[in-house]
This record gives sequence, C-alpha cells and structure tokens, in this order.
Amino acid sequence: MGGLRASSLLFFRYYPINLKHMIRFAESGDVNAIMNLLHQVNDVHADGRPDLFIHGHTKYSSSEIIGLINNPDYRIFVYSDEDGEVKGHAFCIIQDHTSDPHLAKIRTLYIDDICVDSDCRGLHIGESIYQAVKKYAQEEAFHNITLNVWSCNESALRFYEKMGLRPYKSGMEEILDSIS
Repeated sequence: MGGLRASSLLFFRYYPINLKHMIRFAESGDVNAIMNLLHQVNDVHADGRPDLFIHGHTKYSSSEIIGLINNPDYRIFVYSDEDGEVKGHAFCIIQDHTSDPHLAKIRTLYIDDICVDSDCRGLHIGESIYQAVKKYAQEEAFHNITLNVWSCNESALRFYEKMGLRPYKSGMEEILDSIS
C-alpha cells in the first residue's frame, strides 16, 4: 500500500479533532460532498484565471474520485462535522523518488487540492486539515510536503505561508493571445 505501515493506517483512518469533528480518509459515500468542494475550488480559479478555468467544472469526475479513493498512491483526507457532513478535503499524491537515479532518495507528499466549504471558512478547518496531513506525512517518514498555488489566489497564499510552507520553485508564463 504505497509503503504505509498498517498500524499508521488504522490509527489515522479516523483522526478526531474533538468529540464532534474529525478528519478521516475519504470513503465512497463522500463523493457528492467532495464534488461540491471541487466546484468551489474550480470557481475560485475561474474567477482568477478565466482564460484557463471554466466555471461549473471540476478537475475530477465522481468516478475518478472513487478511483482515487482506492488508489494506493493517493490519500484523500476529509473533515467531517458533528453531523458527519464533509466540510473540507485535501487530495494528496504520494511521490516516491527513491528509485530515480537523478534525484535524492526521498518521498514527497504532494497536496493536489485542498478546500474548505465556503460556508465554513474562518473556522480553522483548513488548518486542522493541513495539520492532519502534516502529521500523516511525519508518521510515514515523508521528506516534505509540497503543493502548487495560483498567484491569483492570495488568500490561499497567505494561508499556506501561515502553515509554514515556503516557495521552493516558481512557474512563469507569457500570455500570447487574449480570450475575447
């Protein structure tokens, strides 16, 4: 299972924040809530980069999410409230560089997507999700946690900096045509 220790997987399957809220690995019953969150993320990106993103779309379909839930190289963390409703998620990809002859022998946990429901922002749910991802990465002996963030998403940039992440590379572009 992607180098996971069974004891860690069992312990981390349900990560209680308090008696009413928890962070756990996603299950197939979470797909609709995850899709709602993916729509919210996409719309933030479409607002900031309408030349790249289309409102109303998502980066994954429902069936792709089911596949990712069952993929040993992915971990999808979800935050559930006192009613068991999913209010946030983090999609993580295990990147194993230990067999690459050109890179240091490390494993990276890449956060592919993180979102808190727009109705719940400001309640420190994102921080709880990130801390759970970080705890998991530490327990599984990953070298680092990485992610990409769109420069137009200033609130996300501030959040990630607050969590202790620092830039390690930059993407650059020159737009050659305009959308009319």
